[in-house]
Parts: sequence; C-alpha cells; structure tokens
Amino acid sequence: MDVELQMPVLSDIAPGLSNAVSLEEEELFPIREVSRLTGVNPVTLRAWERRYGLIVPVRTESGHRLYSMTDIERVRSILDWIDRGVAVSKIGKILAKAAPLQGLSHIIPNDLVLADYAQWQEQVQAAVSAFDDLRLEQIYGQIFSTYSQAVVFQDILVPLWKQLLQRQDSFGGTSEWLFLDGFLRSRVLQRLLLIRDKQPRRVIVSALAGQCRELELLIAALFLSSGQTGVRVLTTGQPFDELSLVCERIKPQALVLFSNHVPAPDLPRRLNRLAMSLDCTLMLAGDASDLAQESLAGSSIGCLGNEGMVMRQRLKQFLAGSLDT
Repeated sequence: MDVELQMPVLSDIAPGLSNAVSLEEEELFPIREVSRLTGVNPVTLRAWERRYGLIVPVRTESGHRLYSMTDIERVRSILDWIDRGVAVSKIGKILAKAAPLQGLSHIIPNDLVLADYAQWQEQVQAAVSAFDDLRLEQIYGQIFSTYSQAVVFQDILVPLWKQLLQRQDSFGGTSEWLFLDGFLRSRVLQRLLLIRDKQPRRVIVSALAGQCRELELLIAALFLSSGQTGVRVLTTGQPFDELSLVCERIKPQALVLFSNHVPAPDLPRRLNRLAMSLDCTLMLAGDASDLAQESLAGSSIGCLGNEGMVMRQRLKQFLAGSLDT
C-alpha cells in the first residue's frame, strides 16, 4: 500500500509570515560550507564578491562572511552562465537584467521557500536514485498540487535535472539523469498534448540546432502555450535553412526559436535573413534571447526572454501587436 507523502504548507508552519525574512531568522552558511555545496573554492567566491560584486554576503562582527540560501542559488546561477560560455565580467549585467523580469512570473523566493524547494528536490532525488517511477509519479503530482507550473519546473525540477546532468561522471550518474529526463519529457509532452487538443496550434517552436536539450525545448513550449494559443514543437535537429519551408506549409502566426547557448556572432544576421523569408512573426526565446537583445534592437525579431511566464506574456503582446521589438 502506498503511503501518501505530505509536505507542510508554509502558511501552516508560520501563519502570516512575510516574504521578508530577517537575518536573524535566516539560515546562514560559512564560506567553507558554501564551497562544499557549490564546488566553488573560497578564493573564487571572494573574487566574485570583490572584483565583480556578484555576491554580497553578510559579515559577522569579526568580519567572517555568511551566505544565505539565496546567495547559494546565485552562485549556482553564475556557474550555469559560465558553463554556457559567458565571461564572469558580463554575468553581473545579465543577472541584474533578469531580476526585474523574475518578478513578473513569480515572487522571488525567500530562504524559507528555497528550503521547501530543497525538501521536494530531496524526495525527487531519492525516487530517482531508487529508479522508482511510481514514487516519482506520486511526488510529481504532489509538487504540482502545491506550486504553480512555473515554480515546479523553473525552481524545483529543472535545477535538480541540471545538477544530475553535471554529475554524469560519477558511477550511476548517467543512468539517474536519463531516468529523470525521460520521466519529465513524457509528462511535459502529456501536458502539451492536452493543450493542443483544445487550441489551434498557431505558434511553431523550434530549437536552434544543438543549442538546447529536448526537455528544455518542451518546457519552453509548455510555457508559451496558453488558453488562446497552442504550439507545435519541431523535433530537435530541425535544419535552420528549412524553417522557411516548414512555415510556408504550416502557415503559423509566429515562429519561436529557442536557444540556451551564447549567441554566435552571426546569429543576428541569420535571423534577419530568415525573418525576410517568412510570412509570420519571428521571435527568439531562452537565455540567448537576453544575450542577443541589444544586437537585435530595432529589427523585426522579438525577444521573449527566458522566464516562463514572461515568455508567455511577451508572446501574447507580440501577437496582439502591442509590444515593440
């Protein structure tokens, strides 16, 4: 007999708790523990603080640095950008640009909320380590009953998926990542199919070849779907040069290209050339969208960003003709 897992609701733990948690109530970590949790050595952490202002830990009276869970998540975000080829000196500007956008999709979580996310991730990790699909299905459903779709994917499941992706060098790491990746892809596809059956597919979503994994593409398509707009996802590996042919035959209202890599220098030129051959709106989404936004300013190509609800809102505005490129 399966035992139903119950996670405590934050309002039950602390009724009336505001989003602002005082420093006295936060769990703070010394630099050695942050180094252990993130894999970034203390010398580098100090350099990111002094040279670039990427992290601002609190200080004790004796001058020791203490880091919050929010700081730790920021370190992981910095690592993610570095892995994508962005120079450390440019990451601060990217994070600063992303901060106000995050507020449009959901409230930036405080340390207590992040701890709750971590508890869910631990349960998912346990089910994955046991290759227990029934337990994973149960936990997946409970997370969705607790949080919005944006939080479930952006703040809980995808960060864990990325952690497992980075651990594939360890024995069993590849098998665990494949297990979670396959599970999530099948569940996101189910959700896309439900939306597709209810709404006409007016938007095509395609990856720039080799610049994202299938799960990332599917989740982006899910965020772009809405009660008024269905999407059609092209298979990863779709040739860029044949996109105009596909659009000519399907006749969508918009084509959204998705990429999580640093844009190549010739990407704006290629996108502008593609836009001239289309009878529909061309847009760019994912991390590449924020990085290429300045180079695409003034063109006909819309940049949707990389935050789920922001992408959906911008797509809606572009399709309604109420948002400039």
